[in-house]
Amino acid sequence: MPHAIRFHKTGGPEVLQWEEVAVGDPGPNEARIRLKAVGLNYIDTYHRSGLYPLPLPSAIGREGAGVIEAVGSGVTEFKPGDRVAWTTGPLGTYAEVKIHPADRLVKLPDAISFEQAACMMLQGLTVHYLLRRTYPVKAGETILFHAAAGGVGLIACQWAKALGASLIGTVGSEEKAALAKANGAAHTIIYTKEDFLARVKEITGGKGVPVVYDSIGKDTFVKSLDCLQPRGLMVSFGNASGPVDAFNLGILAQKGSLYVTRPTLDTHVGKREELLAATAELFDHVVAGRIRIAPRQQYALKDAAQAHRDLEARKTTGSTILVP
Repeated sequence: MPHAIRFHKTGGPEVLQWEEVAVGDPGPNEARIRLKAVGLNYIDTYHRSGLYPLPLPSAIGREGAGVIEAVGSGVTEFKPGDRVAWTTGPLGTYAEVKIHPADRLVKLPDAISFEQAACMMLQGLTVHYLLRRTYPVKAGETILFHAAAGGVGLIACQWAKALGASLIGTVGSEEKAALAKANGAAHTIIYTKEDFLARVKEITGGKGVPVVYDSIGKDTFVKSLDCLQPRGLMVSFGNASGPVDAFNLGILAQKGSLYVTRPTLDTHVGKREELLAATAELFDHVVAGRIRIAPRQQYALKDAAQAHRDLEARKTTGSTILVP
């Protein structure tokens, strides 16, 4: 029988268990996939910890790439042997074999490896909706992006540069600053040594930025608002330091008629045509070499608990994959 990572109670990485699972034939409009690479994402830690509650016991993981073994009735777009990837649909991608809805799959171009795909579906499509949909970044703009040396951040550095924008990225160390700059960040701020608000004001000549992209949450939210220009947009898309506390909406008026949004990937690629359009744009950038994506860390799938420990301890940079 194939194996998968599951958890029977919420908590730290130690709750993740390597278990045998039964995987049958795909049903109507489904495909059975043999996993070749699995993406590790911060949202996985939210599911495991209970921050985003799930019925227990639960599977985990939402991003992967592999080869179709079988398809169910009604599936006409895919066939056994097709190389595919996904990041939306039922959880359970920390597995050797998985059944997944066919309408949530996309075919991989030959030029994109399984390892690359497992790094880009969630993180790359997240950058797509952030920079192309939530706030369409324009050439000549200066933007602020927190955690610029993470998996999403490194893709954002490259995509912003491709759009002709200047990205200011916050990072936690000299090494991460060098990495962000090597991937296209115009400026870096080491938040452990520098006041990021003061540096943003300095870099922008006191004007601030039109948009802040923040996956950190509680620790950066309030100060990020002060980095914005009047009528600027605060995009909160993660909670690495904990959920943002409730706050008085009047603060947005006091700080310059600011906007705040909490978007998600699922609502930006919920329709198949949206998913295909977003992945087509992402794949085009990657195949053309404008955005370079590859895993910087790799773990055996059965060692997922250690991967979670390292991710939460901020020992990783860029993208990480798990290999069945």
